[in-house]
Amino acid sequence: MELNLGLIQKLKLLGKFLKHQFEQYQLATKEYEIIQTSYGPIRGCKFNNLYHEYGQYYSFEGIPFAQPPLGELRFRAPKPPEPWKELLDCTRCRSKPIQYDYVTKSVQGSEDCLYLNVYTEKLKSEKPLPVMVWIYGGGFHFGEATRTYYSPDYFMSKDVILVTFNYRLGIFGFLSFDDPNLNIPGNAGIKDQVLALKWIKENIHSFNGDPNNITIFGQSAGASSAHMLTLTEQTRGLFHKVILQSGSVYCKWAYTTNRNLAYKNALHLGYKGPQNDKEIYEFFNKKYPKDLVVADLNVLTKDDLFNWETLNYMPVVEPYDTPDCIATKPYEELVETSWGNKIPFIVGTTSLEGLLYTSLLKKYPFLIDEVSDFVNLLPDKVKTSHNYMNLKEMGLKLKETYFNGHKPNAKEHFNQFLELLSHKMFLHDSWRTIKDRRRYAKNATTYYYSFNFDSEFFNHFRITCCGASLRGVCHADELSYFFYGTVPDKLDMECKEYRCLEQMIGMWYSFALKSEPNCDEIKEVTWQPVDDFKKAPKCLIIDDHLECKEMPAFDTLKIWDAFYDK
Repeated sequence: MELNLGLIQKLKLLGKFLKHQFEQYQLATKEYEIIQTSYGPIRGCKFNNLYHEYGQYYSFEGIPFAQPPLGELRFRAPKPPEPWKELLDCTRCRSKPIQYDYVTKSVQGSEDCLYLNVYTEKLKSEKPLPVMVWIYGGGFHFGEATRTYYSPDYFMSKDVILVTFNYRLGIFGFLSFDDPNLNIPGNAGIKDQVLALKWIKENIHSFNGDPNNITIFGQSAGASSAHMLTLTEQTRGLFHKVILQSGSVYCKWAYTTNRNLAYKNALHLGYKGPQNDKEIYEFFNKKYPKDLVVADLNVLTKDDLFNWETLNYMPVVEPYDTPDCIATKPYEELVETSWGNKIPFIVGTTSLEGLLYTSLLKKYPFLIDEVSDFVNLLPDKVKTSHNYMNLKEMGLKLKETYFNGHKPNAKEHFNQFLELLSHKMFLHDSWRTIKDRRRYAKNATTYYYSFNFDSEFFNHFRITCCGASLRGVCHADELSYFFYGTVPDKLDMECKEYRCLEQMIGMWYSFALKSEPNCDEIKEVTWQPVDDFKKAPKCLIIDDHLECKEMPAFDTLKIWDAFYDK
């Protein structure tokens, strides 16, 4: 993702970052608590909630759940941490994973990043508390489990334990080689997630958490990760409910089948040797981490972008089996027999996900202007399953549906193209997820939502990504209503944005507590689960007011369905 921010906007973000950091310092107290984990003792501290009405909560940050992935562990599956005897200070978040920061235009973070954070209002209660585990998004290339973006204050209004954790990104988390002697089949970042979940299952009781009531939830790449985690035997029994926010394994960007990426990346870095896994690995392993991050930014070609290959390193289908293997065949093929078909899901999107690509389309208008037959916009699986004449016929259907048969151009059809991208990159894949839940998870409930709340000032991702003048509910706009971070401001508790925040936290907490999201915060409506009938699924529309009705854009999404039928 590109963020083309002006100097004034960057200065505003920097000012908010500094304000947020100072505020977090003020909210921390000098009250400490010691917990014994299975690896050693740790010390956390109390924080005052941003909303003082909610009192205080316990914070344990920077807990190692794996050995630092350095040296021989670079690019490879993580190992459990070495035990310690001395008291470990866990009163602050550790470094985020090494990555490129699109705001500062610099490389930030560290390879030594495998730490998690535990937050709870109560360390003792009559019953252990439900556990919610957050998996951040960021296209598998950026993201972090820190207070900068994911402060826990909103969730700490409830009797719940919130856990956030880092996982490796980019080449460090998703480099893959075919040579089994290297033991780098890929998905190290997903294996980080698995090891974090194993740590949580083993240790969360020490924080008053219920190890038999764990909900994982994530957004974008975090959502596709969560879906992926339901498809591998590595995680059976580690969690009990799932919330997918704007992502699933069906999304085009959820995983890659490109087996030449490492060689392509090496050439870009100056590699002169043959396409040999061992030699490429040795070349990479001698590079400074910063060089590997920067090289990852510039590998995509014009053809890649035109075919909407907007990311490099991502999860893969692993080329051979290992004891910690995530998957050795396409993830879609694992859905039918997934153990996750036995547990409840929430699945949803925002109403205009495609706003995410605003800056990309403005930087590269050829992505609209050079579209002719629309074949490049068809799903990859469809493109590899039909002859060109059939594909042209399908492309014509897209042209008629979104542009009334006109050839699009960036000046006149920008908004229509954003709608097409919303459906292509997010909504239709969420619909495919719902359809397979209907087919294979008939005994487990599935709830579907659309986040349509278009706040003038609180939908921070849209404002940061697209500017304040452009309206619509962008990809990631709902995150402002779950986490307090650098960008959001403290809300007046009487405003409609705060009411929406209360509803989101209430529903997610209710789902974690009792496997269904209906709660006092939304008592004016009943959120009905998806049924088994062949019609548009019931969908909770989250806006100024709540409404449970048929899925938006259903008729248009059926057009995308027809491509697969053919």
